[in-house]
Parts: sequence; structure tokens; C-alpha cells
Amino acid sequence: MFIKKELNKDFIMPVKINRKVALSEEDKASGRFVGIDSLELGESKLVWLKGLDFPLRLVRQVFKNEDGSTGVLYLVSSDIELTSGQIKTIYQRRWKVETYHQSLKNNASLAKSPTKTVRTQANHLFASLCAYIKLESISIGKKINHFALKQKIYLAAIKTAMDKIKEFCPSCFYQTENSEFPSA
Repeated sequence: MFIKKELNKDFIMPVKINRKVALSEEDKASGRFVGIDSLELGESKLVWLKGLDFPLRLVRQVFKNEDGSTGVLYLVSSDIELTSGQIKTIYQRRWKVETYHQSLKNNASLAKSPTKTVRTQANHLFASLCAYIKLESISIGKKINHFALKQKIYLAAIKTAMDKIKEFCPSCFYQTENSEFPSA
């Protein structure tokens, strides 16, 4: 309500499969709601959600997961003039923003700030953004995602650390035919 009425903006958002909707204003007024998953949508359908006094365009997006299974995503838009294809396209664009935030948090350690003052927090934010930019430039060049790149960096760091330990304490390791294990 706030976005549509107060800000005078439209929105597209996913809704859970267990949400109930009315198929007309009369159905809404009389309390006749049906589950989203029971609808025969076709391209799209106008629906009314509880608590909203305006209709939404409901679209079902079916997609394939990496493991071959299929998933279903239900999207609603407050702009009822949009087509099903336009709603899906606009919603898909936001995925890059999601991956940006996830990588910034998990790979550039934005969420792990031990800082307390405004200045140190600002410095940590700046350093995380710089790390993200560096990860992005390397991942474009190497054609791998941030998570795979982070894993390769960690493995290289661990290997380097183990080599240094061997250099300082060669007697701490013994050699087998196929691999090296620390001695007990």
C-alpha cells in the first residue's frame, strides 16, 4: 500500500505459493479467496490480495534448476498494464542486484565488520567495495564466478601456508607415496 499509494510507484514482487487471492472485487468483498497454486493462469490474471484495495497482475514463471528439476515462481505487479513477458523481464533484471549483494556480503566480507566507530565502518565499507571490484575484474578475465574464485584463492593460500610450515619444520611432515601428512 505504501509503495503504490504514498510513493505513487509500481512494484513487482514474488508471492508465496500458499497465498490466497480473490479473482474479482466481488469475490474479495464476500471473502471468497482461492490458493494461487490452484489457479489456471494462462499468461496472467488480475487478482486481489487481502489488505490491498487495488488489483495486481499475477504471473507464473516456470524455470529449470541446474539439477534438471523445475521450479515455479509466482510474481505480482501493481502495474496491471504490463504483459506477462514484461513482468518476467523486469523481475529477472533484479537478479544481478541480488548476486551483487550476496557476493559483497560473502566474498568481500562486508557483513564481517568488527568496527565500532563511523570512520572505521566507512573504511571497512570502502575496502569491501574495492575487494568486490577486484573480484569482479578477475572473475571477468578468468570467466569464473566470485565464489569459485574465492575458493581458488583460499586453496592457494592454504597451499602456500603449508609450504612455509614445511620450510620451517621439515621434520613435522613425513612423505608417503601419494601424499604428505603431518606427523602426529
